[in-house]
Amino acid sequence: MDQLVYASATEQATLVRAGSVSPVELVHTYLERIERLDPELNAFVTVAAEQALADARTKEAVRTDAPFHGVPIAIKDLHETAGLRTTYSSRLFADHVPTLDSAVVRRLRDAGFVVLGKTNTPEFGTLPVTESLLNGACRNPWDLARTPGGSSGGSAVAVAAGLCGVAEGGDGGGSIRIPAACCGLVGIKPERGRVSRAPHGQGVLGLSTVGPITRTVRDAAALLDVMTGYEPGDAAWRPADEPRLVDECGPAPPTSRIAVTTTPPIEAAVDRSAAAAAVACARMLEGLGHFVEDATPPWKSDELKPEFRKVWQVGPPLFGVDHLESMEPINRALADDALATSSIELALAITRLQTFARRVVAFWNDFDLVVTPTLARAPVPIGWTFSESDDPRRQFERGYSFTPFTPLVNVTGQAAASLPWGHDDEGLPVGVQLIAAPGAEATLFRVAAQLEDAQPWAHLRPPLAAAAAA
Repeated sequence: MDQLVYASATEQATLVRAGSVSPVELVHTYLERIERLDPELNAFVTVAAEQALADARTKEAVRTDAPFHGVPIAIKDLHETAGLRTTYSSRLFADHVPTLDSAVVRRLRDAGFVVLGKTNTPEFGTLPVTESLLNGACRNPWDLARTPGGSSGGSAVAVAAGLCGVAEGGDGGGSIRIPAACCGLVGIKPERGRVSRAPHGQGVLGLSTVGPITRTVRDAAALLDVMTGYEPGDAAWRPADEPRLVDECGPAPPTSRIAVTTTPPIEAAVDRSAAAAAVACARMLEGLGHFVEDATPPWKSDELKPEFRKVWQVGPPLFGVDHLESMEPINRALADDALATSSIELALAITRLQTFARRVVAFWNDFDLVVTPTLARAPVPIGWTFSESDDPRRQFERGYSFTPFTPLVNVTGQAAASLPWGHDDEGLPVGVQLIAAPGAEATLFRVAAQLEDAQPWAHLRPPLAAAAAA
């Protein structure tokens, strides 16, 4: 049974098509694990047991050609699911049940997935840890005293602990890559315009996108293929006839030009283990025949953090500007600051970030990929964000010291991956980030798949999951 639980989504889909396993069996297996393991982890905030089983029974009775027919998946609780509670981890929406799916959830259902439930996130996805007053703290299966990262922390925990095979997440400042690194998984932040944010707009500067959290590169590519697509009114989109990313995961890639750096765009101390992982990854790439150079993009700037914050703080008030008193302190502070910022100041911040992005992205004229640590340090303890100060603004700022490598890519709009790269001295996962040149997601997946072949990671299990299988 452990073999089935940890089979990739593409493998599970093959087993269902062959009749070797049924959708109902898959759903029952994961629901049992959720019931047994999730009380300690708090990965799910809503488990859709009845709906999932009903959907699985329908899919068992009526077969389709959908690529993931009957395969279970988890959805982040920031993304709307018709008839299934969506709280955004906010007391404002504790009983909110949408009538429509978001576009990406609809595409996943159309691909044949069965939705198991909604996964934990900080309120409105604001923080790089997954803790909220409504839904509580989500815990890392590698160490229950540590965060799984955020804001897609629940999705990452669900995959890492074998509560589902794959999960959907969102990334506005690293929110897929951060939990992937914390939990020893593959997390992809797609290039801007690949995955529609409908029915919502692209947001200020298009920072946020939706993407996959998986154990294998191939699963990540296959999920992204079914997530991809234009929706009427999207401000950015990809060509409709693009090759499938999953097809890029097999052949040996051509030689790439790769830069490696451990210098983050935002000033922060980088732990030895984090830096060593990025260097080791780059040296492996060199051994695989790629041209590797120690080089840092021109991304150091005093403007990045304050201007990024002016854009980021617009998010919370959009969820309920008339009910700020019910928001958690950090989101209330961000909302207050957003309302006190003039439209001219916001426009200037956007303009400065776009100008900064042009300068930084030009670095990729000479490189295909840049390798960095994903995080500056190991997964922090639960409560770490709030432990040094009662000032919510200082609490928010503290997150930058944990995640200085990730927000830059949301500003530039490039695709990036976090890949597992071993463990530190305490046995905690370490991640490396690969940042692709504009329009080069295919290269990102080719090289990521090559690294996975050279140093496999999908067999690694956190202690909690290993104990459950014993």
